[in-house]
Amino acid sequence: MALIVKRFVAGFLATLVFHQAAIAMFWLAKLSPRAPFAMDPVSPLGVPAIISLAFWGGVWGLALLWLIARLRPRWRLLAAIVLGAFGPTLVYFFVVAPLKGGATPPAALFVGGLLVNALWGFGAWLFARLLLGKHFR
Repeated sequence: MALIVKRFVAGFLATLVFHQAAIAMFWLAKLSPRAPFAMDPVSPLGVPAIISLAFWGGVWGLALLWLIARLRPRWRLLAAIVLGAFGPTLVYFFVVAPLKGGATPPAALFVGGLLVNALWGFGAWLFARLLLGKHFR
């Protein structure tokens, strides 16, 4: 049970620190209209967008860290970055955006999503190393 919680926390924290830092860089460079740490309420519960995003980052962290824990330690960082980049980005483009009824997002957003989510994957790996210690090395 503690292992599951720590993996979730690693993904949650990676969203707050690394994912949002990447969003902030894009926003400051005027490459994204979306500001970091958005507080607008999201349905169905009306929680702030950043809390919803961090929750889903924790859920993704569970899956990502479960997968990469099965690899040799020297491959885990690379796998976290690659899987972190492509997993959430592809799911957003081909599942979430269509379910929300939106048009297909532009290709530039896809590239930006890969970069932002790659940083998230790195952060999840880093927080997992810090939280799980010898169980993750």
